Amino acid sequence: MLEESFSDGRSLIHDLDPRAKVIVAGIFSLMVAISDRLLPLIMAALLALIFVALAKLPVKKICYRLLVVNGLLLLIWLFLPFTMEGERLWSVGPLTATREGIIYSALITIKSNSIILTVMALIATMPAFTIGRALRHLHFPDKMVHLFYFTYRYIHAIQREYRRQINAIKIRGFIPRTNMHTYRTYAYLIGMLLIKSYDRAERVRAAMLCRGFKGQFYDLQEFSLRSSDLIIMILMLLAITGIGLLQWTEIIY
Repeated sequence: MLEESFSDGRSLIHDLDPRAKVIVAGIFSLMVAISDRLLPLIMAALLALIFVALAKLPVKKICYRLLVVNGLLLLIWLFLPFTMEGERLWSVGPLTATREGIIYSALITIKSNSIILTVMALIATMPAFTIGRALRHLHFPDKMVHLFYFTYRYIHAIQREYRRQINAIKIRGFIPRTNMHTYRTYAYLIGMLLIKSYDRAERVRAAMLCRGFKGQFYDLQEFSLRSSDLIIMILMLLAITGIGLLQWTEIIY
């Protein structure tokens, strides 16, 4: 199975009702995604850090995951400031950095890190199947929930099959190069993965039908929304509402 290192722990966030965490994470992500002013995004980043602190997540693992994300964002900083039109700040050879390009890159960086931190604090602190149950209780479409369940359940099986085939072609002396033989080999590899995935899906479907599956999973334990969960969720939503006020009002510039 995939690693769920953040789901094991005891904290205010871990004990929060899964449905509340999904709601807060979704609204927060939507609010941050549509914001385009620096002040509300800074406040969103601070709120995300508060979520992480309340979840008591290990700093080392958080930094490692942020390093991966910001490694991709580095490409934005390498290109966007020099390709976006606006007020000129400085030049590096034929390239000219603009004020608008730098601000836009900063906004994207803050948005990405804020959303990732919030997802780690609120969503990653739940086991994957608990997330699926929360989505079902929030009346997400059954097909979407089933897709989530099966993707998580069988992605490791596809990864294991991929590694088995890679080992098989290496044993036969395959060395990847920039030639047609290499491209053809990888094309065959991807094709075999698709075929085996389809065969496995058909076998799983037949097995579930034999066991009486009628398109719905049943829970042996229902969620219970406590008064403390409701209070914490309301406080979080009020904080997110404050970010929205900073974004769409001119009270604070």
